[in-house]
Amino acid sequence: MHPVTPAVKAWKILAVAAVIAVQQAGENLRQAGDLLQGRGWLVVVGVIAAVVVLGLVYSAIAWRMTRFAVDDESVYLHSGILFRQQRKARLDRLQAVDVVQPLLARILGLAELKLEVAGGSGSGVSLAFLKEDDAAALRAELLARAAGVRRTEGEPAQPAAPEQKVLEVPPSRLVAAMLRSSASFVLAFVVVLVVVVTVVTREIGSVLVLIPGILGAASFYWTRFSREFNFRAAISPDGIGLRHGLLEQRSQTVPPGRVQALQLTQGPFWRRAGWWRVEMNVAGYSGGSEAQSAENVLLPVGDRDDTLLAVWLVLPDLGVADPRELLAGAMDGSGPDQGFTTPPRRARWLDPLAWRRTGFVVTDRALVIRTGRIVRRVAIVPHERTQSLGLEQGPLQRRLGVATFTVHSTAGPVSPRVPHLDGYVARDLLTEQSARARTARAGAGPELWLRPEATP
Repeated sequence: MHPVTPAVKAWKILAVAAVIAVQQAGENLRQAGDLLQGRGWLVVVGVIAAVVVLGLVYSAIAWRMTRFAVDDESVYLHSGILFRQQRKARLDRLQAVDVVQPLLARILGLAELKLEVAGGSGSGVSLAFLKEDDAAALRAELLARAAGVRRTEGEPAQPAAPEQKVLEVPPSRLVAAMLRSSASFVLAFVVVLVVVVTVVTREIGSVLVLIPGILGAASFYWTRFSREFNFRAAISPDGIGLRHGLLEQRSQTVPPGRVQALQLTQGPFWRRAGWWRVEMNVAGYSGGSEAQSAENVLLPVGDRDDTLLAVWLVLPDLGVADPRELLAGAMDGSGPDQGFTTPPRRARWLDPLAWRRTGFVVTDRALVIRTGRIVRRVAIVPHERTQSLGLEQGPLQRRLGVATFTVHSTAGPVSPRVPHLDGYVARDLLTEQSARARTARAGAGPELWLRPEATP
């Protein structure tokens, strides 16, 4: 790793120490003020300096003990001080390669290379920190090797594949989308309610209830804005390239065929503007934390054309003659329009608002599921990416003769399911979809998409 790595990592230890100090001082402001009187500030400065030195020493030792290597099959990482750890990431299971640049690393011209592999949460490998150019070159090399390209002895390193930008989200649209989110309207309602209560009761203490909510909303808005700022999507031979971030910039490259499922979402306050959000399940991205959920975003907010283009990036062939018409029926339609199979009329007792909008349609390439009346959702699962299938039936469903069909995908924001289908329809769909998944997997091409013999 780069020799400056210890300095870049040590600031985290100082930040944690500062947070703890602020919390302790906040509990007793008088004692904190007394401590800073006279020469007490020297003690504080000494403690901070000691923490910085210890952090640098620890990070330097960890840096000395960290090594990585790459061959035609895997990436190897050796790390640890007291407890040695050896990790191996197989290139044939590589799901995505990200270049991450926190603010300090970006100032110093460094970058972290994150390799996400199939195998669940914690199975990836992180190489931090490398020179920015070295990280970009290594990413290109790893993607080429994962695709099946091999270099002979003396051949120059694989150059980064040229990209063609296809999508871009301007900051103004991102801000407008956040302000028109459900969270904004809930916050506005709570503020108005508290103000009215304060005026009626003449108790100013009611206003204090707003402080945690305002702080939480500010954190939500800032996190969403900073992570999705300057969002761009591009295509290249390496796969789908995603670039975004304000303070911490992230460059993702998702190889072709690694996206397991897509979901299009539209809240009630986005309907007039015609905006949709597109998220994806990628093996290796769990989507659990806020940072991971940002990795699963294919389009933060976009109009109808942008949304259809995002779907095309993952599924260029949806398996129908007019994919635009099919997706229009999935996004806006209800009932049996565009060939959708819907729940029976008796399902209205279980879902009176959305039962007519709920439905599915099967194409030659994918299963398309439509749900939700207030918050509209469209899930798309390629047949060859089906992990497993299931049926669920609660006591009320059994009485009404309906069941819920579920598609089990990799961990992520997309959980495809069709609720309250007629019992026999759900059973037939389970049998037929299992056969389609087997056939699609058998006919799918090799994952080494750039190797000449892998071309069908």
